[in-house]
Amino acid sequence: MRYVAVTEPGGPEALHIVEAPVPKPGPGEVLIRVAAAGLNHADILQRQGHYPPPPGASEILGMEVAGHIAETGAGAGEWKTGDPVCALLAGGGYAEYCVAPAGQCLPVPASIPVAHAAALPEVVFTVWANLFEPACLQPGETLLVQGGSSGIGTMAIQVAHLFGARVVATTGSPAKGDFCTGIGCERAFQYKQEDWAEAARDWSGGRGIDVILDMVGGDYFPRHLRLLAPRGRLVHIAYMRGREVTADLALVTQKRLVVTGSTLRGRPVAEKTALRDSIRLRLWPHLAAGRIRPLVDRIFPMEQVADAHRRMESSDHIGKILLAMS
Repeated sequence: MRYVAVTEPGGPEALHIVEAPVPKPGPGEVLIRVAAAGLNHADILQRQGHYPPPPGASEILGMEVAGHIAETGAGAGEWKTGDPVCALLAGGGYAEYCVAPAGQCLPVPASIPVAHAAALPEVVFTVWANLFEPACLQPGETLLVQGGSSGIGTMAIQVAHLFGARVVATTGSPAKGDFCTGIGCERAFQYKQEDWAEAARDWSGGRGIDVILDMVGGDYFPRHLRLLAPRGRLVHIAYMRGREVTADLALVTQKRLVVTGSTLRGRPVAEKTALRDSIRLRLWPHLAAGRIRPLVDRIFPMEQVADAHRRMESSDHIGKILLAMS
């Protein structure tokens, strides 16, 4: 098979296509012939040498794929050869074939092109784990999504709106803002042009925001604490502006705030399987019915992987960037 290798930590030019034997699925695993892989910011960090895969995971980039089952290991459960699936991975996705735990696979609905389903696993698992399992966001509450036009942002907007929350977001351009308001966001604040925190407070009628989903961190942290409503929740999934922050603990205690966060990649398979089961039961029917959908920015052929990474680093994209493997 062909796969994308990182010759040495560095820029997109460090990505090259090489060959290796097709991996074999072990017990509880499936082998997927990959139609497409989803790109994530974690791939950029790993390429740069800042985010190694968890122990035992493939060193190949890529944490989500879609394709067809090519082979099953012992104890792979319901899956059989030929099934169209998308899967959450700890690594290995930038390849023509990859191995995935059977419990981290989901069936691709007939209404969705198989390649487009590669835009789903990482964003769906992340949104579900941080906002709905356990329940963090309730119907009727307000949600601010930082980076509303990103892959995670666009999915968070769709799902939160579907489940009865009122959603606002920050975006970097009016075009991105218009896109977000078209998928369920009530207001999109232009962080380059306005004080998004004050605009969000005004939108809330001065009460503040119930839940903030943040992938920025850094100097946004104290602004979030001030913006949150009483008993508000600040949920971190990344820290693109820095992971070391300062906090006014009086705000936390006086408003009874909850500050939390999580990552997916290093969780045990059993935890990810439990998330998969909840997603399949409560969210997947909405996907099959078209109430939410994968939002694809652009699909690059495998040979243009460096260009795909450059587009992600430019932040010009809306939704997910995919890499076609076949």
